[in-house]
Amino acid sequence: MVIKVFLASSSGSTAIKKKQQDVLGFLEALKVDYAPLDIACNEDNRMWMRENVPVEKKPTNGIPLPPQIFNEESYCGDYETFFDAKEDNAVYAFLGLPPPPGSKKAPVKEEEAQEEAEDEEAKGEDDQPVSEEEEELRQLEEEEAPEEEEEEVTEEAEVVYQPANTRMFSPVFFDAKTNCLI
Repeated sequence: MVIKVFLASSSGSTAIKKKQQDVLGFLEALKVDYAPLDIACNEDNRMWMRENVPVEKKPTNGIPLPPQIFNEESYCGDYETFFDAKEDNAVYAFLGLPPPPGSKKAPVKEEEAQEEAEDEEAKGEDDQPVSEEEEELRQLEEEEAPEEEEEEVTEEAEVVYQPANTRMFSPVFFDAKTNCLI
């Protein structure tokens, strides 16, 4: 059984890139055999993924975004369901794989699970413990936020006023980004 992870190698969205990296990194850490399938470069992969995501799991626009995860032909889920399974320590069940030998199975009754969910809802957001991965992700987002602002500033055209001829005083503007007179 090979897990198929549909990805977009040339996505312009940093959120999608982070989600893809999170899924692949976690699968590698668990030493799960998977096949990354690129939907950006391969039209067949894109069409197969779109056709095999269940209708009830597709977004309102009808086009599912990567990463999408399959176990052979069986749909497992998208990033959000993967993340929920990871948080619940149920990744192997999510992927439809048997747990590795030596791992402990903690059977959770439905009532206990509901009580835990109610307890977590009763807690405030600040009271909830933060996992190391969530903390790292938060720190990465904080580090990238200033970089994104700097990129926006550097992408704007830098216009400098330079008179072409001091006798005539005709205004000429120089675009430092494109190195052109405007």
